[in-house]
Amino acid sequence: MKYALIGCGRIAVNHIKAALNNELEIVAVCDLLPEAMENLLARYELQDNAAIKRYTDYREMVQAEKPELVSIATESGSHAEIALFCIAQGVHVIIEKPMAMSIADADRIIRAGKEYGVKVSACHQNRFNVAIQKLRQALEQDRFGKLSHGSIHVRWNRNRSYYTQAPWRGTWEQDGGALMNQCIHGIDLLRWLMGDEIEEIYGATRQQFHDYLEAEDVGMAVIKFANGALGTIEGTTNVFPKNLEETLYIFGERGTVKIGGTSTNNIDVWEFADETEADTANKGLKEQTSNVYGNGHTSLFADVIAAIREDREPYVDAVAGRNALEVVLAIYKSQKTGQPVRLPLTDFASTDMKGEF
Repeated sequence: MKYALIGCGRIAVNHIKAALNNELEIVAVCDLLPEAMENLLARYELQDNAAIKRYTDYREMVQAEKPELVSIATESGSHAEIALFCIAQGVHVIIEKPMAMSIADADRIIRAGKEYGVKVSACHQNRFNVAIQKLRQALEQDRFGKLSHGSIHVRWNRNRSYYTQAPWRGTWEQDGGALMNQCIHGIDLLRWLMGDEIEEIYGATRQQFHDYLEAEDVGMAVIKFANGALGTIEGTTNVFPKNLEETLYIFGERGTVKIGGTSTNNIDVWEFADETEADTANKGLKEQTSNVYGNGHTSLFADVIAAIREDREPYVDAVAGRNALEVVLAIYKSQKTGQPVRLPLTDFASTDMKGEF
């Protein structure tokens, strides 16, 4: 299957690795900076591969190379525009988080995927973490019983040097803040695992230590799920002096699970009333990862390839991408209005937050 990558920045290494692991035919890479393409390819000793073309214009690349699958790993504010172009060309797409920066653009992507008959996957790769898959299975087997509440804590550090590497970071138009960039994977997991359907969100955000940005560096929220459970979100880039944890809790009448590690990849607590031998084996599970992005890209790519061949929806589809985005934008809207926000959210964008701080 012919594959191309658009955007060769920080996360691109995981996309190329996933493409190689799935034996995709890498026909091209695209970035505005030629050195970014060369550095990325050199990392995997692909710099001398003449079959991999380099482009600075993604439109030219798609039309010339006609890839079957493209992944989009550019700055967040350009995701929707690039995705809509690729979809209209009949190209299947994997879109890095967040899928878009507005509800309107997310809805356009969902509609376009259906109209042109292509597969669209939002790159929430942590759903494929071993620990998360085991937790999902336990929920589907109703081992928790009635859910009480769940929470996600993303306690990370991002300093000035991180933001100066790319001027688009921390801007409302191209990135958003800690919730949209660093915490959206955890937010995706919490919503997905707690039943997806949300009635209301109340949130507050602040800019405490990063006054050179437009967006927030800490945000918190309370969620009312449609099934009666509650949820809490804590996301920040203010932790001194380095990343501390990304931790997910699920509490039910017959079970308690805590997923920890740097990217929700370890089982710290696994307790159920009807304990089995498999439960004993799950306790203390640790999935080794080389970075905070985890190992899920390879599995997500494999699923999308299978979805294309089997003509089914990807495991993490465009609606999943919209759902995670909706939570972040609802928190932003709650901060702006000072009021709880009812879902579904029909029209809000990150740029509606301009001037908030």
